[in-house]
Amino acid sequence: MAYSYYSRLSSRQQAIYRASDRVGEIPLPRPAALRPSVQALRASLADDDRRAVASAAATLSQTLLQQLGAPAVALTVLAVRPSRKWGELHGLYTADEEKPAEIRLWMRTARHKRVVAFRTFLRTLLHELCHHLDYHTLKLADSFHTEGFFRRESNLFRQLVPSVPPAEAAAPDPPTSARARRAVRPKQAPARDKKGARTGEERQGRLRFDSGERQ
Repeated sequence: MAYSYYSRLSSRQQAIYRASDRVGEIPLPRPAALRPSVQALRASLADDDRRAVASAAATLSQTLLQQLGAPAVALTVLAVRPSRKWGELHGLYTADEEKPAEIRLWMRTARHKRVVAFRTFLRTLLHELCHHLDYHTLKLADSFHTEGFFRRESNLFRQLVPSVPPAEAAAPDPPTSARARRAVRPKQAPARDKKGARTGEERQGRLRFDSGERQ
């Protein structure tokens, strides 16, 4: 079942959406090799050690991407999540024509400044990696939030944390305003602001999209 924004897409975009929706898994060749990094991430979050969190997250993401033959990303872990009226920003994926893609993650909640729960942090990392994999592994021309996209996120999580029951590992239903979040490749349909004008970042050949709580 397509999300509500599907009807607003062009025919070409709908075809990409359907292609994304058909893929529910991304099998990892050697998931067991990644689990020590997952445990290091869990431990560093428990220790409230941002440098160790960044190191574990970077090792996990780069090793995962290497297994899938995808290019590396630059990864940065920041402190307190930015927040706006719509909620808190959990993660941000940015791709630029002139440098490697970047993922930014935040490890403290905006309201209480508490360290983010391990599963929430790992799911956010995998969410942003799924956007990267849409382009470089699935070879999609665009990256949409589809049911298939969230199934892929859950599938990666279950491979890395196999003891979690499938129902508990399943991604929560994305809030309506988050469902339409997507990225557009530079030199194709331009990203636009609410008034339909090209954004400054799009003019620089950059794309970005985020994950977070929407109200």
